[in-house]
Amino acid sequence: MGEAVFKGVRIAMTNTPNIIKESNHYITRNIAASLGLSIYVIIDTLFISIAAGPLGLTVLNLALPLFSAFNATGLLLGVGGAAYYSLNKLTHPERVEHLFSQLIIFVAGLGILVTILINLFATPLLHLLGANAATLPMGLTYVRIISLAAPFYMANYIVVNFVRNDGNPNLTMIATLTETTGVILVDWLFIFGLGLHMEGAALAVLFSPVCSLTVLSFHRRFKGRQLHWYWTWPRLKSVATAARLGVAAASNELANGVSIYVFNLVLLHLAGNYAVAAYGVISNIAIVTIAIANGVALGAQPLISREVGDHRFTAGKQILNHAFKITISLALLLTLILVLFKGPIIGIFNAEHQAQLVKYATVGLPIYFTSAVFTAINLMAIIFLTAIGSSRFAFVLSFLRGYLILIPMIIGLGALLGITGVWAAVPITEFLVTMLALLLIRARLKEWGH
Repeated sequence: MGEAVFKGVRIAMTNTPNIIKESNHYITRNIAASLGLSIYVIIDTLFISIAAGPLGLTVLNLALPLFSAFNATGLLLGVGGAAYYSLNKLTHPERVEHLFSQLIIFVAGLGILVTILINLFATPLLHLLGANAATLPMGLTYVRIISLAAPFYMANYIVVNFVRNDGNPNLTMIATLTETTGVILVDWLFIFGLGLHMEGAALAVLFSPVCSLTVLSFHRRFKGRQLHWYWTWPRLKSVATAARLGVAAASNELANGVSIYVFNLVLLHLAGNYAVAAYGVISNIAIVTIAIANGVALGAQPLISREVGDHRFTAGKQILNHAFKITISLALLLTLILVLFKGPIIGIFNAEHQAQLVKYATVGLPIYFTSAVFTAINLMAIIFLTAIGSSRFAFVLSFLRGYLILIPMIIGLGALLGITGVWAAVPITEFLVTMLALLLIRARLKEWGH
């Protein structure tokens, strides 16, 4: 370990190849965790397609924006709080001593409030999400049950991110894989074993974050932990600090929900429930590709924050380049698989052999997933900018890809080209954002020197 001086700042230099080995350690475990959770999403979608048919898939897709809202809140405070924690735990530990406890207590109260509001206003909420006479009855039951999971989903994202940033990525991987295995079994038991169908799928949603939180509670036995629990009132300043760094990650997740909502409305207008069911298949597969890309990015984030926080900029750049290679390679592989095997993949989710669902999904899937590489690059860029404290630039990218470019694209291309235009909105948006993301990263790296 040596030192150099850059712009008057004394910089520690990392002289060991172990940084790549450590990156692989974090990234592979986060990919495994993300992939495990994605498998549950796919299997849950499959179970619902068998038990409730295309209408069940439509209801699931109408409810996805609610999951995005729960997850986005957890990411807002989890990714942001954990990044702030990593940037300060070595140099200014007094700043972050109570942060974790304050955020958990805050989302517990917020989650309970969200649950109450969803149950009070379930019918107008579902109408807003696009439910019609065919989907409303099933949707009411599903949404009211999953609302009970809101505080647990929010808390789980915070705990996962803090435990990972506290040097224990193994436990986060174990928690997610245990959660996945357990919830798949519970999902099957409730849907088929007890014959509860959509109600069973909703009840399994409750089990998911609770299982993960139970496993993560064993972090208290981790020898190297710096996290401690304090019974304390949340401070709005602490919440705001975490939110400032986490807004880009939250915006990414919320953008998924917003785009699904807009997709649903446009597709309902153009072609009806079967087009939405086809998009339900595509959007749930997209959750897998996005989760893997997030796994790479979130695996690299603690190390980038640590190295940059300690002024080891060369190591930070090495981790970024390595993570880019991994995420682009995986995105290319997934795109190839999805395009080559689109027929069998779509058939898995079409237990009732609906020709209209196959028609829409067969055209849409290969067009939609030309976005996979650009999406992976953008997610890595956003998490990187968050990790180094450039939350403003990270938010700009998130806002562009989730709202400012994407929504007009969906509506405009849908009006001009019909359903084909709707499918093309995502890859065009992600490509445009990628161009800007690479420019922003290049500018930051220039500031560090080469």
